[in-house]
Order: sequence, then C-alpha cells, then structure tokens
Amino acid sequence: MSRLAEFRHLEQELARQTAQLEEMKNDEGLKREVEFETKLRDLLAEYNFSLKNIIAAIDPQSLNRGAPQPQPKRTRRPRQVKVYKNPHSGETVETKGGNHSILKQWKAEHGADEVETWLQ
Repeated sequence: MSRLAEFRHLEQELARQTAQLEEMKNDEGLKREVEFETKLRDLLAEYNFSLKNIIAAIDPQSLNRGAPQPQPKRTRRPRQVKVYKNPHSGETVETKGGNHSILKQWKAEHGADEVETWLQ
C-alpha cells in the first residue's frame, strides 16, 4: 500500500472514530456513569478510601480470586532406620543415612558393596 493510500485510510478511520466519540459524548447513559464515577472518587478521597476497600466490603472473596493460593508445605517422609550387622565382630549399627562414622569405617575396610549385604 502506498504512503498516500495509507494516509487516506488512516484519515477515514480517524473521522469514523471521531464521529463515534461525539455520539458517545451525547449519550445520557454515559453522562450518568461519568457523573457517578466522579462523585464516587470524590467521596472516596474525602474519607481516605480506595476502590479496593469498597470491593473488599462488598465482596471479600473477590480479592482472593486473583491472588495465588499458598501451596501446602511439602514434608519429606521420614527416613527408614537401617540396621547393619558386622558378621566379623557381631557389632550392629542403626542409622537413617549413610553418614555414620562406624559405617564409613566398615565401608573403607571391607568395601561398600560388601557392607550393603550386611543390611538386616
């Protein structure tokens, strides 16, 4: 589309929107709505309220609709107690994890695969 054709198209669109705007300015319903909004905002300013205060008073649930709901806190399931029994010494170790000092010694001495076979 040439620049002149684009200009004329935009000019026609502007004329159409201007006519629509003038038509709306003469609409009595719109005039009443504008007057109501002006009076409401003046009243809110006089009493130091905001639209959120009014909405909360009329419909308290509406404020919670847009806000994300807090996720329930997830908890880890408790670790199971593992019991290892050393067949060489007869000593037992109860642990919930692999960070037990005696268990580490056994794994260093006998190998991790062999110590895992001692699990009761």
